[in-house]
Formats: sequence, C-alpha cells, structure tokens
Amino acid sequence: MTTPITLLRTLMLATLTLVSQRALADVSFNSSRALVVDEATGQVLLEKNSQDVAPMASLTKLLTAMVVLDARQSPEELITIETSDLDTLKNTRSGVPVGKSFSRGSLIERALLTSDNHAASSLARHYPGGLSAFLEAARLKTESLGLTSTTIVEPTGLSPENRSSAADLVAVLAAASAYPDIARITSQAQIRGRDGAQAYTLRNTNHLVGKKGWEILLSKTGFTNEAGRCVAMRLRSAGRTVLVVLLDAAASTGRTLDALNVSRIVAGETALPRLPQAMSSAPAKRVARAGARKKATVRIA
Repeated sequence: MTTPITLLRTLMLATLTLVSQRALADVSFNSSRALVVDEATGQVLLEKNSQDVAPMASLTKLLTAMVVLDARQSPEELITIETSDLDTLKNTRSGVPVGKSFSRGSLIERALLTSDNHAASSLARHYPGGLSAFLEAARLKTESLGLTSTTIVEPTGLSPENRSSAADLVAVLAAASAYPDIARITSQAQIRGRDGAQAYTLRNTNHLVGKKGWEILLSKTGFTNEAGRCVAMRLRSAGRTVLVVLLDAAASTGRTLDALNVSRIVAGETALPRLPQAMSSAPAKRVARAGARKKATVRIA
C-alpha cells in the first residue's frame, strides 16, 4: 500500500534524478549536505549531497519520539532518571538529574525541545520490553518509512553510528509532522510548567522558532563534533510549506544563514552572503575539525 510518506519519497527521488541531470544555478551554502522539498508536490527545491550518509546527532530524537509515541504508553506515568541514562559516549553533563522523576510527557518535551539526552535515554529504557525492544522498534520504524540510509544504535544521537542522509531525514520530517505532539512541542519557542512547587521554562534549541518572520511548524536541531551543526525543519515561507534538512555546518551562524537563505529562496528572494547584524550578535562557535572547511555550493532546481 502506498502511504503519503512513500509517495512523497517517490516524488522526491524522481526529482533528485532530474536535478542531477541538468545545469542548475549555484548558491554558496555552509552545510555539507542539504535538501529542501516542497511538501505538497515532492519537488526538490535545493539539494546538495543529499544521498551522503553521515552522523545525524540529535535529529535522532525525532525518530525516538515517534517510536515512543507509537507505543501509546501513558504520558502521565512517572519515570525516574538513573545513572544508566548518563552520557558515557561524550561525557556531557547537561540533562535532567539522576534520581529525579518526570512524567513521560514531560520527558518527551525535554528530549525534543531542549534536546535533553538523559530524557531521551530514559524514554527508550522505559519502552515496553526495554532498550533492546526500543532499538528493534526503531529499526522497524526506519523500514516502514523506507529509510535505506538510516541506522540507530542508541536513542540520543550522541553516537556517531547513528547515521542518516538528508534524503532520509526529509522523510523523517514528513512522518513526524503527522504526530500532533511532536509538531506542538517543537513549534514553540518555549514551554513553561511546574515541577511540584518549582516553575520551569524549557527553551527551544532552534532560536529561529517564534522569531518574527518565521513560521516553523516542526523543528529539531542537532550537534556533535562528528555531525556538525544540523537542523531539520518544516516551515512555511510565502505560503509554501517545505521540508528542510541542513547537515554539518561548521558553525551555528553558518547553519542560521543557510536556514535564512532557504526561506528567502523559497519566497523568491535572493540569498544573502552573510547574516544580517541583528541575527549575528553572538560570535560564531566553530566545530573542531582536522583540516580547514571551505564553503561549497548547493544546487537549486
């Protein structure tokens, strides 16, 4: 049976073949891999190295959330963070504290909005049958979505063995958009709540969400040294809804410039050579790499 995701992927791959066969204008982009697809038609609007397979960092959490939500467990059930949820791959320290209990719904919010690795780990650990069952369900999920280049070995994205392509991740975006909870959570700039008597605010790692001039319907960022700066977004520009995947920018400012230029190009405007001053007040944080990185070009259909 042909699903909407399968149809979108078929249309997209057909367009990719056409894109590779004709001369296209070049625009300088910072991301090593990129794909922008018209959601309604599957037309590829921008493409660069979209079939290349590479680490996907916390974009993994979109799949983690879908698998967890598919299990239809109670969002109110309390889950306690354990030492097994700590990061032993990169030894990062941020995340909800060990010994603290949160509802499953709150952990989904934290995993998606703030990219909390402890939250994502605990969600997978409390999947029916445990972590091994979660990983098998994630494998089956990638198969059902027709993801031929995606591998998940853990639920957070910290492992460089969690790998995908921009082409596969566009299909992940399309699938995630059918989950109201994922769209609701990731399209907000922040979520406020209470943990007992204590109020808290969760802020979106994508700082474009909620900004004037941006209509972002779903979003997830990612970063590791191996993956670079990544973002996946479903956004609306000039009345057109597009699926955007940008992978492996060397700096946050480069990723932001790429996103801005995608929005401008979709709206029929010209790309900018640099970020406007108002969007580049913070200094660029570069990714440590062996060897220098040069800007490359992305092809426009």
